[in-house]
Amino acid sequence: MSLRIVLADDHQMFRHALRALLAREPDLEVVAEASTGDEVLAIAAAQAVDLVCMDIAMPGMDGIEATRRLLARHPGVRVIGLSAFADRQFVIDLLDAGARGYITKAEAGEELLRAIHTVREGRTYLCPDVAATVANALRDRGPLYAAAPRLTTRERQVLQLIAEGLTSAQIGDRLHIAASTVEVHRRNLMRKLDLHNVAELTRYAITQGISPTTLPGDPGGA
Repeated sequence: MSLRIVLADDHQMFRHALRALLAREPDLEVVAEASTGDEVLAIAAAQAVDLVCMDIAMPGMDGIEATRRLLARHPGVRVIGLSAFADRQFVIDLLDAGARGYITKAEAGEELLRAIHTVREGRTYLCPDVAATVANALRDRGPLYAAAPRLTTRERQVLQLIAEGLTSAQIGDRLHIAASTVEVHRRNLMRKLDLHNVAELTRYAITQGISPTTLPGDPGGA
């Protein structure tokens, strides 16, 4: 019996590439595509779904919250996270939400197939980059890390791009949000972290392992 899969990502070309990859596997069937978390929930309510390949950074409800709500309503569904971000907090938050796997988009080829078959067998799968991130997080975990303020998915995305030196307008373009919204996130980050300028935000991002990576819209990203 084929595994019924939903592809959730706000980049249509990336979804189509995944669909073409999965179509080569006779025991896998892509039954629907979604571009938002709300669409994922609607699809799962309307038809049988076995597994969702879930992007982290979708408009509106992000993939972490979508995973949490999906599994609260349909605990039998398995979720594999797909993201351009290998940030350790994204990984931890998605696994805490109930996901059974996590793949970076740069590795979403044969690694995704391995992840699907592993998760199908009831096990958890992390691609090598993510496994290393989680191992480092566990190794480095200490009082300061444990006490670090919790940031939302969007706040962590904005923080990473600030650390890469992007302006608010450039960050807005990369994340498909208004520059004014980026400024709101920037102020919230400074308030929440008790930091006062871009240099301090950048230093914090580095110490927390929020490292630059390929983002949607870049060559090699999705």
